[in-house]
Amino acid sequence: MTGLHALSAAELTAAYGRRDLSPVEVTQAVLDRIAQWEPHLRASYLLRPDLALAQAAASQARWREGRPLGPLDGVPVTIKENIATRGDPVPLGTAATHLAPAADDAPPAARLREAGAVLVCKTTMPDYGMLSSGLSSFHPLSRNPWDLSKTPGGSSAGGAAAAAAGYGPLHVGTDIGGSLRLPAGWCGIFSLKPSLGRIPIDPPYTGRAAGPMTRTVADAAAMMQVLSQPDARDSMSLPVQDIAWASFDQGPEKLRGLRIGLLLDAGCGLPVEPEVRAAVEATARRFEAAGAIVEPLRPFMTQAMLDGMDHFWRMRSRIDLAALAPADKAKVLPYIRDWADSVAGMDGEAAFRAASQFHAVRVASVKACAAFDYVISPTAPMPAFAAELPSPTNDPLRPLEHIAFTVPFNMSEQPAASINCGHTRGGLPIGLQIAGARFDDLGVLQVARAFELIRETQRPWPEPPAT
Repeated sequence: MTGLHALSAAELTAAYGRRDLSPVEVTQAVLDRIAQWEPHLRASYLLRPDLALAQAAASQARWREGRPLGPLDGVPVTIKENIATRGDPVPLGTAATHLAPAADDAPPAARLREAGAVLVCKTTMPDYGMLSSGLSSFHPLSRNPWDLSKTPGGSSAGGAAAAAAGYGPLHVGTDIGGSLRLPAGWCGIFSLKPSLGRIPIDPPYTGRAAGPMTRTVADAAAMMQVLSQPDARDSMSLPVQDIAWASFDQGPEKLRGLRIGLLLDAGCGLPVEPEVRAAVEATARRFEAAGAIVEPLRPFMTQAMLDGMDHFWRMRSRIDLAALAPADKAKVLPYIRDWADSVAGMDGEAAFRAASQFHAVRVASVKACAAFDYVISPTAPMPAFAAELPSPTNDPLRPLEHIAFTVPFNMSEQPAASINCGHTRGGLPIGLQIAGARFDDLGVLQVARAFELIRETQRPWPEPPAT
């Protein structure tokens, strides 16, 4: 029998409506699950059971009165700690932050509260969100529930671990170069990085997106219905659009006749490991068997593009760290400090050329994808790496060699999802990235759902170690 912590949002609200379950007992079941896992995963921040149960009790009263706030009322949710929640500090994953309560909920948190979701806890991230790992100078080291010696990825580290471990059905993370999709791929869950501006966020900036992290496409679609509501604080948000998120489930027939680009070589960064390549190639054959037309896509990223973005982000971080008091800068992870300080001698021309690569990536990505309805690729070139490492290379001068498949779609503003497509011989998940044209967020969900229905039978979700 499925535990209450593992039920989907639709299953929970249907049960609430029938009075078969209550938000209080479901929230308590999720808290019990967290208590089992958390000593091993360290995925949570601001875990306050009393506050979560109080929210659940308020939801329970609404259901009993027959006036729930919406399809997520009473459903447990976690939120990445860099998404502000009113009254709570926002450490940004680093011990260098002077903690102060946030004045307001950021847009994703506000929408979820308005919908009646139960905020169970915040989730962990690395310093300033600039690592694809769970290593942080503020939070304890977060780990991957599939293998506790491995990282959950990052920067939405805790959210991915929480989803895979069953800390309820709904989780929210953020992404500027792969921070939703990379941990989703390494933890075997589903995540959608939406088109830039589809989900309002504060503060907004180039490439940054918030998105759902869930075990199923259905739960992500339910979250999109809520998270995509407008918020004037995001100056980069898209115009309000009535999207039929509930139509995400069109079945495998969605794939029939689609032109799918198969990208197996990113053009730069680390090479794709054989087990990852084999899993994505097997997925392509499943797409073809379902009636899709799958054609190879030539690499469109270059090492110059990847290096340019890297060096621009180094300079941005160097400026940010320079504004800190020396004692505070010393608290930042040494890897981040070394990475930022490496551009101390960069002049104005070099900074301009580095910044220009963001637009070069955008142009190249859109041009390469134009011939296809959707593009599939590995989410990352390798499975999850050692938990203690800040990056797969463990080299601050080669920090982004693993994001060449994901980062283009941040810059091109295209929606892109990660969904599990296999496992290594050692049992680690392998992520498939599905990217669509700008604004076609629903289409990406539909293709992901179609694959969800035709992929091989999935392995059971990991269970907490016996104590």
